[in-house]
Amino acid sequence: MESVREPAVAGLFYYLNKELLRKQIERFFQKAKEKGIKPENRLVVSPHAGYEYSGQTAAYALSSLSPKNKFIIFGPNHTGLGSEFSIMSKGLWRMPLGDVKIDSELADKLKQCDLIEEDEFAHLKEHSIEVQLPFLQVLFKEFSFVPVCVMNIGYSKGFFSFCKTIGKHVAELIKEDEKIGVIASSDFSHFIPSNEAEEIDIKAIKKIEKLDTEGFFDFIRKNKASICGYGSILITMFTARFLGIKKAGLIHYTNSGETTHDYSSVVGYAAIGFK
Repeated sequence: MESVREPAVAGLFYYLNKELLRKQIERFFQKAKEKGIKPENRLVVSPHAGYEYSGQTAAYALSSLSPKNKFIIFGPNHTGLGSEFSIMSKGLWRMPLGDVKIDSELADKLKQCDLIEEDEFAHLKEHSIEVQLPFLQVLFKEFSFVPVCVMNIGYSKGFFSFCKTIGKHVAELIKEDEKIGVIASSDFSHFIPSNEAEEIDIKAIKKIEKLDTEGFFDFIRKNKASICGYGSILITMFTARFLGIKKAGLIHYTNSGETTHDYSSVVGYAAIGFK
């Protein structure tokens, strides 16, 4: 019998009702279409807050993906449960729009990188990967995925090296199968004034756009920037570099103040694409 992961944040971060959820996501994608976003990116950075705050930005990111039928989704570990790089390689995730199957074959290939460990526990209550799935269900209909939860373990050279090793391995898998897409789930600055958040985030994004892995990691370390998915982003930057991608592009940036109208304490959100 297949392992089934029940949704952790349905009804909290996004609608539990499938009709309301689908209509909301379709509205987000319609705005992305009106913005002129083209499906041309192989890898993206997408936010993971409640849809009322970051759903439109996530739609901008995910609608920019070129057609794929399998995804590796890296998301930060907010719960502290599990190992440093935790994969769930079997079963399915139950979602309001239907079940989504884990690509066990791709997961097994990913686990050939010894840094990635089997650990379902890390995924049980984590939202950062889950919130990407309804968008993909509306956008691509049929697809499979592999979830990898990344524990940000500081700013050591060791962690930087681990992300590089994983990024290189992912790039090799994509070279074998161009139908694999990569999503780095991350929000940006947390709970600081809007002007400060934007200043920090745009500086970090410029490092991402240049695929300056060393500069990005050093910036996060020196500024103690509260970009929760910096490990996931770093892996994706390395993947892009090993694929021969020369640069990334900012699609959209905003923060939660645009929804709450409280700019004294915001969370930043960015959609970034890698061709």
